[in-house]
Amino acid sequence: RDGRFIERIGYFNPIAKGKEVRLKVDHERIDYWLGVGASLSDKVALLVKQSKFTPEEQENYFKFKEEKRIKILSKKKEKALKEASPEPEAEATPEAEAEEVKQTSEEGEEKKD
Repeated sequence: RDGRFIERIGYFNPIAKGKEVRLKVDHERIDYWLGVGASLSDKVALLVKQSKFTPEEQENYFKFKEEKRIKILSKKKEKALKEASPEPEAEATPEAEAEEVKQTSEEGEEKKD
């Protein structure tokens, strides 16, 4: 088509605050369009599912999403800190190298048995 919508069956405002409506969906029209062969994208299907949530379910869903977002951000931050300040490698002393060779040879003997 020409890129225009055929019919507006709802809207989504992801930055709604306070008493602003975040999501509104006309389920009857969605059912009609699905009945005549339309299909929902993954994101639209998720939004339609969210529009059926009760207020308590919405609150729990957004709380879960926020916890997940914070966990991901903290992992990224930890990774960035590790990359920014790498731990100094221990200097290899002759005694440490000899111990490593001894352990490697013992492991090889165990595998032979």
